[in-house]
Amino acid sequence: MEVELVYFEDCPNWQVAHARLQEALAALGRSDVPVRLHLVRDPAEAQTAGMRGSPTILVDGRDLFPEDDDLPVWSCRLYPVEGVLEGAPSLAALLAALR
Repeated sequence: MEVELVYFEDCPNWQVAHARLQEALAALGRSDVPVRLHLVRDPAEAQTAGMRGSPTILVDGRDLFPEDDDLPVWSCRLYPVEGVLEGAPSLAALLAALR
């Protein structure tokens, strides 16, 4: 399994997403799986990296939380968490998506 977190520097949420992702992997007994951090510097690089907003979590090159309009975008990304939108997926959502 190859896990990558794609983000841009000014994103205030990538660190929370990274911590939750590592927690989810550990809870699944996969703490041996490294999370590759991929800092993108401009919209062109975001498109090449497959970023659907920052942070985007890719597993084996596929977005862990795909959306209907699955187009690369240079912006902060929001995830539904218990009826509200947050800047990082919840631990529960990560656990469900990684299973």
